[in-house]
Amino acid sequence: MSKAAVKKATPGRTAPKKTTRTSSPVRHRARRYTDVVVPDLSGRRALVTGASDGIGLGLAERLARAGAELVLPVRNPAKGEAAVARLRAAVPDAVVGTRPLDLASLDSVAALADDLLADGRPIDLLVANAGVMTPPTRHTTADGFELQLGTNHLGHMALVGLLLPLLRSSGPGTSGPSTSGFSTSDGRPGARVTTMSSAAARFGVIDWADLNSERAYSPVRAYNFSKLAQLMFALELDRRSRAHGWGIVSNAAHPGTTYTGLYAAGPALGTGTGTSAGEPPRMDAVMRRLLGLGVMVQPVEMGILPALQAVTDVTAQGGTFYGPDGVGHFTGSSAPQRVYRAATDEAAASRLWDVSENLTGVRFPDGPVG
Repeated sequence: MSKAAVKKATPGRTAPKKTTRTSSPVRHRARRYTDVVVPDLSGRRALVTGASDGIGLGLAERLARAGAELVLPVRNPAKGEAAVARLRAAVPDAVVGTRPLDLASLDSVAALADDLLADGRPIDLLVANAGVMTPPTRHTTADGFELQLGTNHLGHMALVGLLLPLLRSSGPGTSGPSTSGFSTSDGRPGARVTTMSSAAARFGVIDWADLNSERAYSPVRAYNFSKLAQLMFALELDRRSRAHGWGIVSNAAHPGTTYTGLYAAGPALGTGTGTSAGEPPRMDAVMRRLLGLGVMVQPVEMGILPALQAVTDVTAQGGTFYGPDGVGHFTGSSAPQRVYRAATDEAAASRLWDVSENLTGVRFPDGPVG
């Protein structure tokens, strides 16, 4: 979609049903879905974690096509530069750059935040997308947290907390293009923070006595908990933003069952197996097969839609959870979802927030941000 077409689009509306076939290396059946119409994002600065490939890269391309300036924090510089090259090939006038970030290191998170704070430029859109999925053995972050909890939840929460002044500066009381078009839950203009959770959050359980899976580690259980923690954080952030006047819309999304490199990278972590050894992990092979058949698995172009709506639709509200609208919410167009029961426990969310602040050492203000 050209910038001219984007500017003529009506924000908050969706395009007609269409059949799309993508350039994915995995051949798959064409799918019909309702696309998200992205408003003009010229003059806005967007930060997307995990944008070197998969859903993050797909989101970055859509934001770039709408005119947003992109900041892509990446752990692997080579993959980051490759992603920038792909974005500039797809969107020749894209304004995009990378910054170093390893979410499994709080020092790295702080370094990125210091770099961006030194810029002093507001961040209008932040998508917490990067993640680790089901490594077969327990790994820890540089700070000693279980890898999935530390990367998926704690690293992102620390990043948002440290960048709060830049997110807040995009909200009420500022001037310029970054104040127009978006609004907080009470109708005021503000930045958007969209956290990428997962349908796996439905099965997440908080074991307060073993948050870091030190006593017992299960790849799936730890992943489910990390995604529940992310969903609870997104909802609690919106509640606190409204209570304290931070001027931030916080919501969450999940991509359904979308084929990405996570199905190869996660299960292969630390095993020495995977595509580099000539044979992809079994789960990756299964997902590729289902994608090709068009059964319960969708391509990235569809998987990005819930997050794209959450972060760009001017009618998208804070405290809302977006996901696919198909059977079982595996695939489909974007639509608001019922929040999973475990994530509706506000007392547990507040407790997890406090525990997470203690673990990371990053504390959010108890009142308005100056």
